[in-house]
Amino acid sequence: MNSSDFARKVEARLGQLAIRLQESHGALTVEVLPENWNAVATMLRDDPEFYFEQLMDLCGVDYLSYGDVEWDTTDVSAEGFSRGVEGDSGPGRFNWNDRPRNPDIPHRFAVVAHLLSIRHNHRLRLRAHCADDDMPAMSSLIGVWPSADWFEREAFDLFGILFEGHPDLRRILTDYGFVGHPFRKDFPLIGNVEVRYDPEKRRVVYEPVTSVEPRVLVPRTIRDDSRYQQADAERNGGAK
Repeated sequence: MNSSDFARKVEARLGQLAIRLQESHGALTVEVLPENWNAVATMLRDDPEFYFEQLMDLCGVDYLSYGDVEWDTTDVSAEGFSRGVEGDSGPGRFNWNDRPRNPDIPHRFAVVAHLLSIRHNHRLRLRAHCADDDMPAMSSLIGVWPSADWFEREAFDLFGILFEGHPDLRRILTDYGFVGHPFRKDFPLIGNVEVRYDPEKRRVVYEPVTSVEPRVLVPRTIRDDSRYQQADAERNGGAK
């Protein structure tokens, strides 16, 4: 079964439970409302036509400033690296209410599950947007795929997304006293606090960041390389 036939079959089976289907780069994304998250996941696991028995990954996504670009890409010079003069995505510089309006992105946070059917050799991406931007939450998928346990803890730790029904929702990657969620787009690149060992107190202490200057990362801009153009020309019998 090709990808188009598979997409039509998923759309017919889910009906109104799926608010959007999108095929891109050979992968199918199915978007559902948060209240249908568990029901659709269970259906995709149990329906013999799909049988997505394996949860490969689950992650959070922060769509803050999505579609709003501060970097020059197409208008940059042909040499070196170029970037926007003034960044717009740092803390306090972006207002969610003033964001570019994209009807396909109704809320800031989303949860994405990547599914695999070994029986039918199909993959599928399941996505739902959290209804509340201030306190994002989604039903836990542990009852559907037990492997969601640590994935959901990671999404909670890094994005602050709560998973209702999770039996042990706590941080998994950051320290016990960590403040904030580091994968949120408005989290400062230098962090909020730094740690050091205090020889007088004989313990690690937390302090406001002072040793690192705020910075904006410079992305790599990929441009045409004349070496590759010459190699292509030689292979095609052109320039010698």
